[in-house]
Amino acid sequence: MIRLIVVIVLVLTLSQGSLKKANSKVEEVIKSSFPNVTEVEPKQLILTKSLFTKVQFSAKASMRTKIYRYYRIKSAKKIIGYAVLTSRILRTKKAVVLYAFDMKGNLKFTEIMAFGEPPEFSPNSQWMTLLQNKRNNTRLTLGKDIPTISGSTLSARTITEGARVARAIYNEILKNKQ
Repeated sequence: MIRLIVVIVLVLTLSQGSLKKANSKVEEVIKSSFPNVTEVEPKQLILTKSLFTKVQFSAKASMRTKIYRYYRIKSAKKIIGYAVLTSRILRTKKAVVLYAFDMKGNLKFTEIMAFGEPPEFSPNSQWMTLLQNKRNNTRLTLGKDIPTISGSTLSARTITEGARVARAIYNEILKNKQ
């Protein structure tokens, strides 16, 4: 247990420099998609074993980490939404995706922040718009309410699973934080 805490502290400490660069890019994306944003507050979340199980069950998707980065989005000191940053392995490399939710839990937008695979495996912007303005009760299931992409099926699956994980984090944890 002590080893785990030491590893978490080291990872969080060493990643602070790179997070500052990432935070500015995240802020730009959020401010361009949410109206009247005055503050984007970066936060970190470490899921307990019970919360991890609850989120994974709610998302109906596999999860490999208990550590997540999220952002509290404010307009004039009022919280208007949250954004959750996920990192998932596609084939052999990571895809980092930002999912933003309004206070009703509706998925406002999805933005690929980093994509390690070759560009031809990246979903195009037209497909990405299919994940905009999705209600909280939308299942977000690839092949049912979200169409698959020929040639980018693994990417589409990873991004939709990430959306379900991010939404489960919002529903189970963030919507109750004010």
